[in-house]
Amino acid sequence: MHGEVRPLVTIGIPTYKRADSYLRLALESALAQTYPEIEVIVSDNCSPDHTQEVVRSFSDLRLRYFRQKENIGPNNNFNFCLEQARGDYFLLLQDDDQIDSDFVATCMEAANYATDVGIIRTGTRVIDEEGNILWEKPNRVGGLSTTEFFRGWFRGKTSPYLCSTIFNTRRLKEIGGFRSPNNLFQDVTAEFQLAARFGRVDVLDVKASFRKHGSEMTFSAKVHHWCEDSRYLLDLMCELVGEEDALVIRREGRLFFSRFNYNLARGIPSPLERWATYWMIYRTFDYQYPPFYFYVYRKNLRKARRAARRVKRFLYTLVSPASPSV
Repeated sequence: MHGEVRPLVTIGIPTYKRADSYLRLALESALAQTYPEIEVIVSDNCSPDHTQEVVRSFSDLRLRYFRQKENIGPNNNFNFCLEQARGDYFLLLQDDDQIDSDFVATCMEAANYATDVGIIRTGTRVIDEEGNILWEKPNRVGGLSTTEFFRGWFRGKTSPYLCSTIFNTRRLKEIGGFRSPNNLFQDVTAEFQLAARFGRVDVLDVKASFRKHGSEMTFSAKVHHWCEDSRYLLDLMCELVGEEDALVIRREGRLFFSRFNYNLARGIPSPLERWATYWMIYRTFDYQYPPFYFYVYRKNLRKARRAARRVKRFLYTLVSPASPSV
């Protein structure tokens, strides 16, 4: 790459009311990139706090700040960041997430600095409110086909988080940016479309941090909205892999999304509303996996593990040295 122009990467940070919590950390992680060709965009969604002062405290010519005159909603703010992007690639960094200092450099090197890749992805760590690591998930789908990439998500080999995904800016704009019926799986919808149509580069290593806390969108959205987005995403995935592989994606996807939404519904305090929601989920995914399926599965799995431990203890007594004779 000596003497050649490297791709410009835009890091967009949509923000609202995070001046006193995580915004500064997100900004610091973006501006600390070892890769030199970056720009950072902050779109303030009409925050009532001192967000502007926090952003202005960073004296960096690579940083551009926009303040919305009125709150335009989270997803419109996401897409506003995309509209302002000048880079060949685009990273949407939520204002409570962080990236490692070599995140962009690692991604660009893995893509050999090409500008035509659909998405570039790394592994992800999940952190709590204090920044403590809860768990890490390397990106274990490198070299796999689109179908196996999707199945890898179902099987826990990868997690399509925004903070660990770099998008091709032009291609992302061409598909309309981040969109889904309720804008809950809008990020995964965009990732899967670009990956299937324009290819992807996978980095095994964990290079980005997703922050888990009580105010994140997952905990505030209604389950029926998650169901609608889940069904939309599943139908899209089947279209993207073609007719031959669609059967296995639909079968495994119904199981995955049923379990995902049942887990969300478990948090509904009213028993009547909770069971009504269970029925809605069961109906959404073609009456394939009733809620008790997962209860029976987990219960039987626990029984099987207990039985295995008993057998192991019994076998140990058979092979252990006999007691000395008197």
